[in-house]
Amino acid sequence: MDERVREHARIIVDHSTDVSAGDEVILSGHPRASDLVTEVARLCGERGANLAIRMNGDRARSAYQRAIDAENVSESAVSLASIEAADVVIRVRADENTFESSDVDPAINAAFARANEAVQDAMLETRWVGTQYPAPGNAQAAEMSTAAYEDFVWGAVNKDWDDVREYQSQLVEILDPADQVHVVSGDETDVTMSIAGNPTQNDFGEKNLPGGEVFTAPIADSVEGTVHFDKPLMAQGREIRDVSLRFEDGEVVEYSAGKNEAVLDSVLDTDPGAKRLGELGIGMNRDIDQFTYNMLFDEKMGDTVHMALGRAYDDTVGDENEGNDSVVHMDMIVDMSEDSFIEVDGERIQEDGTFVFE
Repeated sequence: MDERVREHARIIVDHSTDVSAGDEVILSGHPRASDLVTEVARLCGERGANLAIRMNGDRARSAYQRAIDAENVSESAVSLASIEAADVVIRVRADENTFESSDVDPAINAAFARANEAVQDAMLETRWVGTQYPAPGNAQAAEMSTAAYEDFVWGAVNKDWDDVREYQSQLVEILDPADQVHVVSGDETDVTMSIAGNPTQNDFGEKNLPGGEVFTAPIADSVEGTVHFDKPLMAQGREIRDVSLRFEDGEVVEYSAGKNEAVLDSVLDTDPGAKRLGELGIGMNRDIDQFTYNMLFDEKMGDTVHMALGRAYDDTVGDENEGNDSVVHMDMIVDMSEDSFIEVDGERIQEDGTFVFE
């Protein structure tokens, strides 16, 4: 077995989830990721955890979604009960075909998002982590050879995450006490928002692996201005390009997309919270140095900012503030490498991707 797989598994079990004797662990993964799933399972056994293993595939899931009618989509009592009984949830992603769900009706995707809200809420109460195995399907989406993609994934994942936490804490110290954030990029992105009273989180590989971002939640009704997300994204098995949003009083009042605007339209119509921002994140993982059509990596890329429509995570909402509630959480990315800046309470803290502390 590749030693990089062993290190990836060790980080998952020891750093990201701290698996211990007696823990109830759900481990799910794609058959393509069997090496990593197997090593994680072995380590869970060494640590005395109780393990439930689920191997799942994108083809079976998509076949089910294509076959079912929207009115028959409902919460899975089995899934909810199992998650509620778990202490740890580990999800290993891998794809044979990143477009496998591209012919699933967007309305079906929205119905599943609403039906699975309780399952997602329960998972967030566990020690959970989502990570990526470098499968050929993902390498192809990134336009890389499998070998090059393996180097890319494990270069971003197999790091000293304590060092990452210390480096990123410099940005946390700037944002945590702040009020106003102003993001400008080129002529098409000029947006302001308040983050007053909302905690700033340091993502150093605990819940998302790789980590490498600092993030918080905007005050939902404070977002004003326009954003052009110049990096594409994959949503519901489709590529969406050149998303532009205009906000007034925190809500999207005008939008467009250069490709698959109908998918964006479906996302925004999912529920009222889908039209508001639930996250402001700043990428800081310098080992993620190219775009790969995988948001788990792309949102952490250095010289980027991402904003998510929909749900605000509870740990980014202050006790005196109200979080944005939605079953949607869709991240989109702005390139900040040139002709750009971030200001916090009137002070410029990043210009053309370089922080004041770098």
